[in-house]
Order: sequence, then C-alpha cells, then structure tokens
Amino acid sequence: MIFDLLTFVVTFVIALVLYPPAIRWLRRMKSVQVIQAELPDSHQKKAGTPTGGGVVFVAVAFTAGLVASLAGHPGAIPAIGGLVAGGLLGFADDRSKLRVGTRGIPARLKLPLQFLLAIPVAWFATVQGAPHQMWLPATPWLLFPFAVVAIVATANAVNLTDGMDGLAGGLSTIAVAALVLLLPGALAGEKAVALSLCGALVAFLIFNRYPARVFMGDTGALAIGYALAAMAIQQGYMLLLPLLGLVFALETLSVIIQVAYFKVSGGRRVFTMTPIHYTFHHKGWSENRIALSFWGAGLVSALAAAGVARLAT
Repeated sequence: MIFDLLTFVVTFVIALVLYPPAIRWLRRMKSVQVIQAELPDSHQKKAGTPTGGGVVFVAVAFTAGLVASLAGHPGAIPAIGGLVAGGLLGFADDRSKLRVGTRGIPARLKLPLQFLLAIPVAWFATVQGAPHQMWLPATPWLLFPFAVVAIVATANAVNLTDGMDGLAGGLSTIAVAALVLLLPGALAGEKAVALSLCGALVAFLIFNRYPARVFMGDTGALAIGYALAAMAIQQGYMLLLPLLGLVFALETLSVIIQVAYFKVSGGRRVFTMTPIHYTFHHKGWSENRIALSFWGAGLVSALAAAGVARLAT
C-alpha cells in the first residue's frame, strides 16, 4: 500500500511539473482545438485551447511501467502496450485534425486501424493475464476476439466522453483506480502503470478542469481506453468493463440510439445532442455540474463492479 501511494504521489508531482511547459510547447506547435460548429456558444470560446495534452500522462505511465518491468514486477506489458497503441493512433488522429479541420483520420480507415492495433494488446492481455474471464468459458479462440472488440469499444467510449472539461479525465481516474485497487487480481507491474496513470491524470485535471487550459485529445483518450480494457482483460474482468465504466458505456449508447433513431425516423432525434453530456449542457447544466455528477455516477458504478467481482470470486 505504501508503494502504491508513493507511485501515485511521485507521478502526480512529475506530471504537475511537466504540464506547464508541455502546454506552452503545444501552443508553439499550433496543436489547438477546433470546435464543431453545432456546439453551443460556451464551447466556441474554447477554440484555440491546446490539445494533445494526453501525451504527458501517457508518457509518465509508460515510463513507470517500463521501470516496473525492468525491476522484475510482472504484469505491466499489457497496459504498456495499450498506452503505446492507443497513444500513437490518437496522436496521429490529433495531428491529422490540425491539417483537415475536425475530420481527423477518416472513420473507414481509423476503425480498421483500431482493430489492428488492438490485436497485439489483446494477445498480451490474454497470455499474461488470468486463465479465464468471469462468466465466459475458458476457450482461447472465443476469448481473443471478444478481447479485441472490448479494447476497441472501450477506447471509443472514452473518446466519445471526452467532450467537456474534466469529464473523461475524472471518470478515467476513477475506473482505473477501482480496477487495480478494488477488484482482486491486479499484478504489481499492472498496478504501477495504473497508479502512475492515475497520478498523472489528477495532475492533468488541474489544467483540464473548467475552464480548461489543455485537452487530452485522442492521444490521451484512446490510450486510456486501450490500457483500461487491457488491464480488465488481464485480471479476468472483461465482461465487467461496461459496469466499471458505466458512464462511458451510457455516453456511447446515447450516440448509437441517436444515430439509429435518426435514420429510421427520417431525421428525428431522441436527445437534443449526443454524446448525452451535451444534452445536459443544452438544458442549462454547467460543465462543472455535469463533470461532478458524472464522476459521482462513475464512482458508484465502479464500486458496484468491485462488489460484483468479489461476489463472483
């Protein structure tokens, strides 16, 4: 427990020191946010805010995991692989958006790339992880495709949720911390990556809380999603991911419902705007209220996931 706390504190301090120069560097590189035209006026003023800030917490967690692995602590490789795979794809997407407006990498290319990069991450997570997944038969040919889909789905869910100051960062911290501290089965190396990621994310939130001075971008969101899913698979809790990250799942579900209903109804909508946090914003909720409310829901769902995991073991 002392080592876990020390890991969190040290990485928090390191990231806290790194973020101010990183934000200045992102500004010099003109890595700034482009806001969608359909978003409300309160979001339009965010245009020009540096994005891609996830590179700092990804780098800090990656380094901590590498040190843990070199020190002989097992279990860090799946999470490290997730951070690298998601982070590199997200970085490429962030850079692409700067060149072509808000489109980024085309979806017809981005989704296949996500699946391709998820394959080695899923392999590491299943090979180095628990011999079985909760509620699933211990059949490798069945588990591996499920693992690949779970990684891609989690990465996109985190990415969709990253639309308001502090929202995705806070929810990610809760989910990752709950996974390795409350759900049984986390290995020492996995904990090192997870708690380093949490420490660096809390430092990020100091600069990402409303009004945000930096956004994580796809660099951070995809890296978090890949790593979170990899660690859950490694511990044998792949099917608990929707409960562990319930807010992420509901945000994604709101988009699916909106798109499907829009197509079958000839242009009608269920929600004012999706992901659903934008509907709350259109109803007059402040960004701080949305973030805190969603964090609370995320904490409750993470505690529920921990309870289910312990009852099932």
